[in-house]
Amino acid sequence: MTDQQPQQGINIEITEEIAEGTYANLAIITHSHAEFVVDFVNVMPGTPKSKVKSRIIFTPQHAKRFMKALIENVQRYEAANGEIKDLEEVQIPLHFGGPAAQA
Repeated sequence: MTDQQPQQGINIEITEEIAEGTYANLAIITHSHAEFVVDFVNVMPGTPKSKVKSRIIFTPQHAKRFMKALIENVQRYEAANGEIKDLEEVQIPLHFGGPAAQA
């Protein structure tokens, strides 16, 4: 006889506003020892300034799980729809109001 309880699912709700989504064509990823920060931006051609539309903060463990899930989903998509072609590399100067990063 075991004392295991049945596994319960998670009830996830989404509001209408969130379900509509937010378009982004640029993701900026930064990290510290404790977290990964992903800023999603919609950059419009000819517009000198863009705003972050959404920011997601992950623990390193959740960032790695997200990466694996994204890789798996891209592979499934390509298996069903063909290879996703990379566009030419876009060079966008990024300025966030602070000093410029140096290597």
